[in-house]
Amino acid sequence: MQPIELGRMRVHKVHEMESPTPMAMQLPGVTPADLARLAAWYDPGDGEIGPTIEQSRMTFAVHSWVIEVDGQVILIDTCDGNHKDRMVPEVNQLNTDYLGNLKRAGFTPEDVDLVMCTHLHFDHVGWNTRLEGGKWVPTFANAKYLFGRRDFEYFKAEPPSEAVHLASFLDSVVPVMEAGQGIIVDEDHVAHREIGNGVWLQPAFGHSPGCCTIHAQADSREAIFWGDVIHHPVQLIRPDLPFAFDADPAAASLTRQRVMRRAAEEELLCFPAHFRKTSAGQVIPDGEAYRYRFLGESVGRQ
Repeated sequence: MQPIELGRMRVHKVHEMESPTPMAMQLPGVTPADLARLAAWYDPGDGEIGPTIEQSRMTFAVHSWVIEVDGQVILIDTCDGNHKDRMVPEVNQLNTDYLGNLKRAGFTPEDVDLVMCTHLHFDHVGWNTRLEGGKWVPTFANAKYLFGRRDFEYFKAEPPSEAVHLASFLDSVVPVMEAGQGIIVDEDHVAHREIGNGVWLQPAFGHSPGCCTIHAQADSREAIFWGDVIHHPVQLIRPDLPFAFDADPAAASLTRQRVMRRAAEEELLCFPAHFRKTSAGQVIPDGEAYRYRFLGESVGRQ
């Protein structure tokens, strides 16, 4: 997709992969009525959404966002990464052209000034490092990496229930810290300039202990990069349902509802981590729930 201009800021999408999974495995409470409501405004054109949950998939797009603002290049969420041992078969030992896609967006790894992770799950930290001479080294040699304190301390304690994410912490976060490029920050940290005119974090706890949203604004409307607060468009209809990887399902649900409400009320431009199509768009009120208008879609499609 073409870069999105927002005042002094330009936003680019860098694709890594798409990963389909059965919807019944991730959100087993979705009903045929929910799916019919979703299909009225979401159709990626490949049969992802069927009449029943058994006939439907949740296809996760995995991508990064790159912000250019005030001479800075800021990379948000670094996907899965290549050559990494993972317990999830779909992302084990990947060999994608992510760095090629980054180059096609106009950037080399050396161009990146700052890496920000909405949280420290495996599909948001993977390209923090790459394999070089049998060792994991920071992919973005000139960048500082910001890691939220709560997630960092949580995974540093090596909780036995988090084996799937602990592996990525060890190969994609720890080497960055050892290289002296990592900075631990609070979840309300201002990364560039100031709130309302810069780039900053806001707490969005639930999906992970320290999950954040990242916000950016530069003489235009506010943008929200919401990471895994909302994984898939069906959650705009059913924000109450626990998602398979939510650390605290009740808190995650409340956070989803709060983020959707603010996004709709304040007309934020949204940059989801896992939506397909153009990904970027706007949350629109729809009765007691919400729907999503992807950037470039006509207003008339309801």
